[in-house]
Amino acid sequence: MRRNHSLHAQITFFCSLLALAVGCVDDSPEETAEVSAAVTTTEGFESGSKGAYAVADVTLGTGVWTLDEALIGNTTSDRKLGAQSTRVRNSGRVTMKFDRASGAGTVTVRHAMYGTDASGTWALYSSQNQGSTWTQVGSTQSTSGTSLATASFTVNLSGAVRIQLRKLDGSANRINFDDITVTDYGTDGGGGGGGGGSGAAVSVHTKLGLPTAASTSNWNDYLSVKSGYVISYNSSRKVANWVSWELNSSYIGSTSRQDDFRPDDTLPSGMPQAQLSDYSGSGYDRGHMCPSGDRTKTTTANSQTFYLSNMVPQAAANNQGPWNDFENYTRSLASAGKELFLISGGTFSSSSTSVGNGVKVPDKTWKVVVVLDAVGQGASNVTTSTRVIAILIPNNNSISSSTPWRNFRVSVDAIEALTGQDYLSDVAATTQSVIEARVDNL
Repeated sequence: MRRNHSLHAQITFFCSLLALAVGCVDDSPEETAEVSAAVTTTEGFESGSKGAYAVADVTLGTGVWTLDEALIGNTTSDRKLGAQSTRVRNSGRVTMKFDRASGAGTVTVRHAMYGTDASGTWALYSSQNQGSTWTQVGSTQSTSGTSLATASFTVNLSGAVRIQLRKLDGSANRINFDDITVTDYGTDGGGGGGGGGSGAAVSVHTKLGLPTAASTSNWNDYLSVKSGYVISYNSSRKVANWVSWELNSSYIGSTSRQDDFRPDDTLPSGMPQAQLSDYSGSGYDRGHMCPSGDRTKTTTANSQTFYLSNMVPQAAANNQGPWNDFENYTRSLASAGKELFLISGGTFSSSSTSVGNGVKVPDKTWKVVVVLDAVGQGASNVTTSTRVIAILIPNNNSISSSTPWRNFRVSVDAIEALTGQDYLSDVAATTQSVIEARVDNL
């Protein structure tokens, strides 16, 4: 479902969450959730036209934007979700020329390289004085892939706000931007929201927020809510962008490992997926994101972790070494009574390789773990003292399988910079800024 981009429809229902009710949930009754819509403005560049890079104003669905060293592209080389996106070169800028009176909670932007151009860098800026001065929001982003990725920013500004995308590298390499989505100030408690809505309304497994604006309308950021975990699936890469799940002692039992690896029959018919043959002879393990060992209470729960949508091609030294050791460590915390929320995935670049029929191999695999003190706690219980563990492991066999997982600890901010995703997006922004910058040392 495409969003309404008419001039009189700046305030829209966030279709990605409403779409959960029509096909991305399991049949189990406990996964039917009341999903609340968030108020957003989304500019998808589907209306209006501008065929030259020279600076000019253009009337789009949300209002008037200034495109400088930027045009509206609709060629086969333009990366886009609908028929059009904006294409920016040199030190180009895409600037909102109207105030958003309800402020800005979060901003998400789709971005990819145009055609076969090399990578480039860019950033989001905001203004609260009608564009007289601009302030950079969050970290500088790198665009290095030909599939649209999602960058998420916590703006958290009340009152009149304008936003601007600014290409920073100054090169002739071109970047496409599409679906710039802005949520109201105060949405999700003013603490962000990668998906522009409450993660807790989607699933218990996303209680700390949605890392991207995943929906059932975008096959490269496809939201699939399962009873045991939630994924954002990328059909171009044939692996998940991220997998999110809750872990406490209630998920751990004595069920044996099912080993029934298979394609995900809950995804839409016709959606490109990895097959067993893609991994056969590839030299890579079928590496779980949500581990089999985290779902041993029932046979059904364990079997669900063997969907290939929950796998990435993972080097044995990584998967069977520090990655496995870290899985065992987090289960020990859960068994000791802690409440954990985990998110996992891979990083990708223009040099990422593939196995089989186009299954992308991550350059590195990452995991973010929030450790809470009691089962049932959620975003409101996360404080600046909450333990957050983030690891980032090279996905090759040059590392030793005996290397301790603690050697691969990084900050959450470091992983967000690589992926463009926004973890813990339903946690208060002031808390996020502290715990996401810190590297675990316990």
